[in-house]
Amino acid sequence: MSNRFTKLAIAFAAAMLLPVSGASAKDYAGTALNIIPSGQYGSVPPPTSLDPGKLPADQQAQMYDGLTPLFDNVSDGDLTKYFKSEALNSLGTDGPGTPEEVPGHPEIQITRDIYNVPHVVAQTHEGGVFAAGWIAAEDRGLLLNQARYNARVAAIGAPGLSAIGLVTQLKSFVPSAQTEAEVAKQTQALEAEGKEGKAVLADIDTYIGGINAYNAIHSPSTAPFTRNDIYALNALKGQFLGQGGGDEARRTQFLSGMEDRLGKKKGMSVFNDLRQFKNDGVPTTVDGRFPYGKIPKQAKGNVLIDHDSYVQTPAVKDRQLARSVAPQPTQASNTLMISKGESTNGRPLMVGGPQIGYFYPGLTYEIDMDAPGLIWRGATSAPFPGYLLIGRGEDFATTLTSASADIIDQYAEKLCGGSDTMYKYKGKCREMGTFDAGTLDGDPVVFNTTVHGSVTGYATVNGKKVAIASKRSSYGEDVLDLLYNRRLSNGQVHDPKSFFKAASKTPQTFNSFYIDNKHVAEYTAGKLPIRPDGVDPGLLTNGNGKYEWKGFLSKKGHPQGTDPKDGTMTNWNQVAALGFGSADDQWGRAGSAERVDLLNKNLDRLKNKKGKWSLASVTAAMNAAATQDVRAIDTVPLLKRVLKGSKAPSARAQQMLDLMVAWRKDGGNRLDLDNDGKIDNPGAAVMDGSWNNIADAFMKPRLGTQLDELATLFSRFDLPPSGQYSGWYQYFDRDINALLGRKVPTPFANAYCGKGKLKACQTALWNAIDESGAEIAAAQGTEDPAAWRSDATREQIKFSPINLRTMRYTNRPSGIQQVISFNGHRPNKKK
Repeated sequence: MSNRFTKLAIAFAAAMLLPVSGASAKDYAGTALNIIPSGQYGSVPPPTSLDPGKLPADQQAQMYDGLTPLFDNVSDGDLTKYFKSEALNSLGTDGPGTPEEVPGHPEIQITRDIYNVPHVVAQTHEGGVFAAGWIAAEDRGLLLNQARYNARVAAIGAPGLSAIGLVTQLKSFVPSAQTEAEVAKQTQALEAEGKEGKAVLADIDTYIGGINAYNAIHSPSTAPFTRNDIYALNALKGQFLGQGGGDEARRTQFLSGMEDRLGKKKGMSVFNDLRQFKNDGVPTTVDGRFPYGKIPKQAKGNVLIDHDSYVQTPAVKDRQLARSVAPQPTQASNTLMISKGESTNGRPLMVGGPQIGYFYPGLTYEIDMDAPGLIWRGATSAPFPGYLLIGRGEDFATTLTSASADIIDQYAEKLCGGSDTMYKYKGKCREMGTFDAGTLDGDPVVFNTTVHGSVTGYATVNGKKVAIASKRSSYGEDVLDLLYNRRLSNGQVHDPKSFFKAASKTPQTFNSFYIDNKHVAEYTAGKLPIRPDGVDPGLLTNGNGKYEWKGFLSKKGHPQGTDPKDGTMTNWNQVAALGFGSADDQWGRAGSAERVDLLNKNLDRLKNKKGKWSLASVTAAMNAAATQDVRAIDTVPLLKRVLKGSKAPSARAQQMLDLMVAWRKDGGNRLDLDNDGKIDNPGAAVMDGSWNNIADAFMKPRLGTQLDELATLFSRFDLPPSGQYSGWYQYFDRDINALLGRKVPTPFANAYCGKGKLKACQTALWNAIDESGAEIAAAQGTEDPAAWRSDATREQIKFSPINLRTMRYTNRPSGIQQVISFNGHRPNKKK
């Protein structure tokens, strides 16, 4: 060991014992734990030979996977076994630490713990931000280089292209000068925010300085990072998780088909049922009503395109390439919070985090940051210049779920002059713009634009061609999301009120959650447009210029709440509050049955005799829900009830129903505890093999030939390893409960199963089960339903694009998950 390294090691050892000038963190948490399954490492292939004292690169994945089979039997000891420390400014039990030098910056000290998590102590604010850039390049250099240019397709709104899809499929987008100029305009958006925006700009410059300093030493051939890279990466985050709406063309042509089959009035009535715009029966997160959006009696501002007429025009001519990287809806993340009066320790509790898929290198990584104006620990990511994404400060923690609120609208542009590129706006014909964006794997990326945004395709209205353009409220402002994260990181957030002010800063749409030692709180963020009267938000808007947005929802109008009456605050991407309209592409957000039911029902049965919860029991509720099938918990009891008193068409059909009921009684999970590659309970195989037939049977009386078309808009079921967000189990719940005469807060306007006739419904459902039995028996090779098993290997979790580790199916947070509670708070702060 060199003399220089010896001195450095001694200096770091001393730093762990003595305070450093500028460091001021104090930890008020009683319990602070987390897990990031992708881990801290980011090199490819994942390192197998690590420094002495370091744990394997997949260690956190092993711990994450280890919790799964415990189901609802989680003890206090399991928390520290399957989660690691999230203590602030401390190695805690995760030492001894390994010092890391940042050449030329003695004001920065980095110590890596046994998980390779960097603990940063900096004497200056700039030093902390610089260190974050250094760490980003060191721990996620490969990901940064793969994502930096691909992310630009999100910033410019290139039609039909998903930035995260380009990244995970290792595509190569080369931006043009026009793209660079467009992305660079986001500097103006920050400057318009005054002193705070300029502070973010300064941090971005310092942050990219840290990235470039690391690369100058370790990857000198890498082109220097610029502000545009950070702007683009923020746009990628927004496109991936922070926006909703923008699918009006497909939904509108579906309505046209309904009206062609059923007539205008009935077709619209069924369409309104299916889209579930608002529903007083939805399990919400916060108390109260927050009215947003309405369906007008006469949609004078909308355009009805012909059925099956919409043809999309992605920004690349290679349709196979476009299909492979088309944007896919992401409904991710869950949170469970308990108010102080309902917790066993007398303090609020939180178990929550974002579900962003499973990637290696991971999209998130961890930093423990202690610098003047930057005191936080948790998950961060490439777009954040020294800021916290999800995690904790000294006396509070935060997380989020995707809100997918309606911030994108599609407009029908009337063409003129017999041209595909001339359109009429405010009475005058205009020429569309041409955006030459660059190339994707050598294929030109080019698209047209109107005053509303990118042209996504063409359709017809009574046989006449129109263009479809897409407008996003956060366009050109993606980077403003950092105003929120900066406040989370610099001490400005200290109570629910200051948290709401911070969360209101982002134009991206998220449900943001907060916890301290006294309160739990939630705020639904996003730049939410106010549409004019006469515009149905779920249909194409007339682009003639008469129906433009009338401003944006006030901060006060956003769903928000503190310390709910029932003591629990849960969200798994359902609508946060009553009265809040779902986006046009979110037909599953306001169902009377939601996957959040799994969290709520587990919480209800796992509370102690005094009706209270511990962190272990809340974690158990989350972990049980992560392997349960929502159809087993919500649908099976209703299926049993509706079939009561009717006779099964065969003994096998009756046995299939009995097996599903027994599965539900046993917990309704999809676990493979004996690791034989098969889901243990035969009820899962019965449901998996029967559901599509059951779904079609109860929906066909109204949907007819449009069953499969509906499934492209709202799937019959998001079968694991997908997340169970979408599913006609929602329709089944509302329809069957009404059929049975049970109270339904917002009933459908139309009856579906058997068209409201119980006997006809029963016959259809029994026939579907019986038909499925024959199909399953043939596939399984046995007539005995008790011997049927679903394939557990099909839904195992694999990391992408590099498989760090294969894990059992679980539907739980993956970007980071926190288990946390606070005992105190900073002094001189009003709570």
